[in-house]
Amino acid sequence: MSADYFRIRDVQFIKTRNEWKELFYSTAEAGRIYDDIIYKLVLRNLYILFDADTVGALDAIILNGYVDATDKATGHKVRNCILSVEAKRDEFMALNLASVDSKACFRRLKGIGSPQLHTLTPVAPMARIEGDDVRFVNGKEVVDGLDDATNLAAMDWEDFEHLVREIFEKEFTRNGGEVRVTRASRDGGVDAIAFDPDPLRGGKIVIQAKRYTNTVGVNAVRDLYGTLINEGATKGILVTTSDYGPDAYEFAKGKPLTLLNGANLLHLLAKHGHRARINLNEAKQVLKQGEGSPQPELWQ
Repeated sequence: MSADYFRIRDVQFIKTRNEWKELFYSTAEAGRIYDDIIYKLVLRNLYILFDADTVGALDAIILNGYVDATDKATGHKVRNCILSVEAKRDEFMALNLASVDSKACFRRLKGIGSPQLHTLTPVAPMARIEGDDVRFVNGKEVVDGLDDATNLAAMDWEDFEHLVREIFEKEFTRNGGEVRVTRASRDGGVDAIAFDPDPLRGGKIVIQAKRYTNTVGVNAVRDLYGTLINEGATKGILVTTSDYGPDAYEFAKGKPLTLLNGANLLHLLAKHGHRARINLNEAKQVLKQGEGSPQPELWQ
């Protein structure tokens, strides 16, 4: 399909010639339409995020607009940030979006971008997700070694953390995301960090893996929330081989936290073509006999 297809403004039938004639937008007209659509998408996405935040957790949003394109000078694929804007909740929600000029509104919000967005001229984003962290270590391949006989609740605790990293890597990398495992510390900190570039649900996501045989209480969920705040993350995910108590689920309500129990974990594995099992009673016996290393935070 040629690029001209996307510039078609109208199609007319010329009866005297018995043929169809395509009328195209000029290059300048197509550029103006492109810019207007991008500005409108920015305002719409900001509105959707603020409107969905019913608990008032968002004071401000920084939105970076990236475009995948081909550099005409080199012929290579590039990803350019063509605009960036920070919107504060009170200022943004006071706008009458139905009547604004999208470009003028973007400028009022002090957004930055080239005068003609369709030129794809890159600008420096107001904030970026940093993927460099001295805590990151090379991942270990674990998931391919699973089978129907593998009891996840009796795994070595470090192997379990790498397993969680692998399975979330499969989830996030489909959309250009990245998942990194952190250096093992056994201190209840961050076990993995995901970087999701999706403009609506994305950001920095902290993941904690708890290979437990007992019910996870509210303290572990509070710790995760504290870690989320300290890391400046947008979401926290806690994964366990067991389940959570009512107080844990209650604390997570209304917060950017996701609690995945053993059944959820097995479902994720099956989704990506892997099989395993969870038997908590068997795992308790194995770990007590010293055939596995207990994860100390909740071993009772």
